[in-house]
Amino acid sequence: MVVDSRVNYPEPSSSISKIVLVASIAAGVQFGWALQLSLLTPYVQQLGVPHKWAAVVWLCGPISGLLVQPIVGYYSDRSTSRFGRRRPFIIAGAGLVAVAVFLIGYAADIGVRAGDSLEKSTKPRAVAVFVVGFWILDVANNMLQGPCRALLADISGSDTQKMRTANALFSFFMAVGNILGYAAGSLKGLHKVFPFTTTKACDIYCANLKSCFFLSICLLLVLTILALTIVKERPLDKIATETEEGGLLFFGEILRSFQQLKKSMWILLLVTCLNWVAWFGFLLFDTDWMGKEVYGGVVGKGSLYDMGVRAGSLGLMLNAFVLGAMSLAIVYFARGVNGPKRIWGVANFFLAICLLMTIVVTRMAENNRHAYATVGGAEPPPPPARVKAGALLIFALLGIPQAVTFSIPFAMASIFCSNSGAGQGLSLGVLNIAIVIPQMFVSVISGPLDASFGGGNLPAFVLGAIAAVISGILALTVLPSPPPDHDTPVVVPAGSH
Repeated sequence: MVVDSRVNYPEPSSSISKIVLVASIAAGVQFGWALQLSLLTPYVQQLGVPHKWAAVVWLCGPISGLLVQPIVGYYSDRSTSRFGRRRPFIIAGAGLVAVAVFLIGYAADIGVRAGDSLEKSTKPRAVAVFVVGFWILDVANNMLQGPCRALLADISGSDTQKMRTANALFSFFMAVGNILGYAAGSLKGLHKVFPFTTTKACDIYCANLKSCFFLSICLLLVLTILALTIVKERPLDKIATETEEGGLLFFGEILRSFQQLKKSMWILLLVTCLNWVAWFGFLLFDTDWMGKEVYGGVVGKGSLYDMGVRAGSLGLMLNAFVLGAMSLAIVYFARGVNGPKRIWGVANFFLAICLLMTIVVTRMAENNRHAYATVGGAEPPPPPARVKAGALLIFALLGIPQAVTFSIPFAMASIFCSNSGAGQGLSLGVLNIAIVIPQMFVSVISGPLDASFGGGNLPAFVLGAIAAVISGILALTVLPSPPPDHDTPVVVPAGSH
């Protein structure tokens, strides 16, 4: 394969203020993700989708990540638009988010106008509109995140320290978006600010959902327009390159990219893959663990499960605060030649300890429930303060390794790509494949695994702890170190000025 010289055209290094502007787009993107995690599963069940099928809707996340980010990365590397390589895709992603938010928020209204009955619990037309909007939202979010990270790498020039700082800032603004999203989702009277959101087909919960998404899209559009207006890209010259007639087929190019990956990138993909096997078990079942194991509740019965889920939401809020603080601290901890791999390896071991501590908290909660003799099947009391505090502490502490996971791997991928002459967009898309494949693996295996050990969430957490330990060992022993903190030599294409 002949590498397209346009892919390697270096952008001049930009100021930190411009890097902050581009990274801030992550706050708008993550605002929407937080709303998805906290509000959309109950909403889709209100539309009549059974709980066991609600999880199927979430498959669009890993599927779109598997396909969309590599495709967008591939074409953004080669775009010769006068607006730049990344900016057109970021603008298109923000526009699709607006479309998706409208479809999701007004799914019930559109369904009723299309023929759904208000008296029936299942509203098939509303469900169809919701699913279309949900998939568009995930596709749009993937269109935004990949080019945003690639643009951060581009405007960092060949400065490895700036690349790490840029990804740390991206992680910080993800935490800001999480905080805003969880806070907005917890407000029960937000619909009063937008009185037009309440209709016959849309109750208070639905109206609050609409209102939250209105705020989300406003934040995203403001941040995107501000960043892309101030931060400019140098358009790529239309340089002739050696390709097959009609252009290289995309999937053939992906295969060739894998074949030509350097050893450093293969090891990075392996460590990333194991790292996300560790994370997804907890990310998928964290609030469910609080409701079932910590509070001892049963889904759909009594109040304990709902109390536990709300406590888990508080834990996610604490997690977001720690994530934000740690994201800024990483810039200092990751200094030096071996700094990034060392902090990633230690963070993986810390992640494993936190996951194993869920066993201790669960046993404490079970022992407390056994101390109370229930009469007539009555619910036991909620767990004592020390059990709640232990569970919330785990949520909060997990923000430390999460900040590392959200920044260091992407920074190292950008640095390795700069050294090898690969395109940032496609290379970050390939890295995303190492993230979404573990998600699908955990989604498929966690249910049978948990069922074989009594139906709880702990087996998935233990599997995650094992994967985290292996990932940490590989990070410390075989993962290559990025170059020192100075400008990495970049070959300028012949004939460029």
